[in-house]
Amino acid sequence: MAFWWPLLVLGIAFVICRFLLLLIPPNVPSIEVDASDVLEDGSQTKENSYIYIPSKGKQVQKDKVQCYEPATMKYLGFYPALTSDEVRMHVAQARKAQKIWANSSFRQRRQFLRILLKYIIEHQALICEVSSRDTGKTMVDASLGEIMTTCEKITWLLAEGERWLKPEFRSSGRSMLHKRSKVEFHPLGVIGAIISWNYPFHNIFNPMLAAVFSGNGVVIKVSEHSSWSGCFYFRIIQAALLAVGAPDNLVHVITGFAETGQALVSSVDKIIFVGSPGVGRMIMQRASETLIPVTLELGGKDAFIVCEDVDVPHVVQIAVRGALQSSGQNCAGAERFYVHRDIYPTFVAQIVKLVKSVTAGPPLSGKYDMGAICMQEHADKLQNLVNDAVEKGAEIVGRGSFGNLGEDVVDQFFPPTVIVNVNHTMKLMQEEAFGPIIPIMKFDTDEEVIKLANDSNYGLGCAVFSGNQKRAIAIVSQIHCGVAAVNDFASTYMCQSLPFGGVKHSGFGRFAGVEGLRACCLVKSVVEDRWWPYIKTKIPKPIQYPISDNGFEFQETLVEALYGLNLWDRLRALVGVLKMISEQNSSSQTDKRRE
Repeated sequence: MAFWWPLLVLGIAFVICRFLLLLIPPNVPSIEVDASDVLEDGSQTKENSYIYIPSKGKQVQKDKVQCYEPATMKYLGFYPALTSDEVRMHVAQARKAQKIWANSSFRQRRQFLRILLKYIIEHQALICEVSSRDTGKTMVDASLGEIMTTCEKITWLLAEGERWLKPEFRSSGRSMLHKRSKVEFHPLGVIGAIISWNYPFHNIFNPMLAAVFSGNGVVIKVSEHSSWSGCFYFRIIQAALLAVGAPDNLVHVITGFAETGQALVSSVDKIIFVGSPGVGRMIMQRASETLIPVTLELGGKDAFIVCEDVDVPHVVQIAVRGALQSSGQNCAGAERFYVHRDIYPTFVAQIVKLVKSVTAGPPLSGKYDMGAICMQEHADKLQNLVNDAVEKGAEIVGRGSFGNLGEDVVDQFFPPTVIVNVNHTMKLMQEEAFGPIIPIMKFDTDEEVIKLANDSNYGLGCAVFSGNQKRAIAIVSQIHCGVAAVNDFASTYMCQSLPFGGVKHSGFGRFAGVEGLRACCLVKSVVEDRWWPYIKTKIPKPIQYPISDNGFEFQETLVEALYGLNLWDRLRALVGVLKMISEQNSSSQTDKRRE
């Protein structure tokens, strides 16, 4: 007892000291970011707030990216569509800065993250308003999808990022017992990211945080549908980098169309793409020319499975959130609903009641549950999917309502819609909708719903609800997808320690978590002498050049000594190895005396 008592006291004192240190706030400077030109404060003139009327049909690529509010069609301005040469210039600047940043300390990198976190927490309304104006989403959806996920990623990197980037020691195996083996993680250089429009703030910060924290430079091409907000968010990053003394041009945000994206893929050391499967294929083809690694996060058609033993009102709330989040602009959104036959009528009735209470409208002009759809003419695609389902026997049983919409923006909204009597012959159950549609199909057995969930070209995520958690886990384990939630929806993305990504047409590779962080690194295997210089590798006499007559016999015996399944066989082989080495040494000494 006398021996353990001092150790116990020291341990308690250590814990108390650590706790007290947590109460001392870190010294994090504030940054100033000019937001005067992005706030809707009523001071806009007619020239910079007129109604934007986009041309119908395929958008002609010009030298400008036109920006407007999808919920009101107010014009926001334009940004240049960069040429290939301009993109290469940006990458070259980032590469020069990265060579300096690669030698930065983790302390400096953590301070960069803390500055960003402080700014985000203090300016949540500003960030969400900018996102809302550029993509049409509500303030609540912007907070959930933009603010919370980004803050979670930053706090995870602060807590664990350095740990996962330090050298990791591995087993050296039996034949290399005298060696020490490790894996080192070095920055790749310049990471390129081509991101989608659905979460403009988080989609910029997600690849940027991992790239910069792991010592890389990064060049991000924002979507032509969210360039206005993306360029403002870039100012936040620039200010934080300046505050920690990072080199100029470490991070770039660029704007443009297909030519800009193609040039980026051809110039960087790795590409991260978030978008459609069709464009993903073109990214892969382009990346194959320079043989750079690729991470693709593509479409989703996530299954939302509801067993008969659930709390229906609770699951209905989650289901509607999963389907209507950000007007269908959600990542890993629920798009196929499978409900057990026993509760199907009750579930449908309650979800229809809830959806009918949802109102769509300009998110910043009133209290609306759902905003506009960002992409031009996407409402037409959604209506075509609904029409195809109805023609094949489906039935629309409930729709939400619209708020006070102007005549110029009515095409930017689509009413939340509940459809029943659907099946897998319908496009609505096979093609990615990316819209506020809830198609509900009934099932009888767990085996049946697993088969239905796997009947898709996509494999991003799924959600399974059951009063029996073991049952839900068993169903999840048999669904072929990259992320899964048990009795919840999209919770996997809020756990930033977990990798995120899909299979099949939903892409490959992972971002977030340890896997995403290390994917920004050159993974280098290193083997060194464990007890240098006392024990070093020495080639045994029997297999030194010129190889002796019993060289192969020696190798056979050595393999058995190292890897034999039976301990006694291994010991016997070891004796044989030592005997051959001894004989070979004796023979060499005899030859030397004769000489």
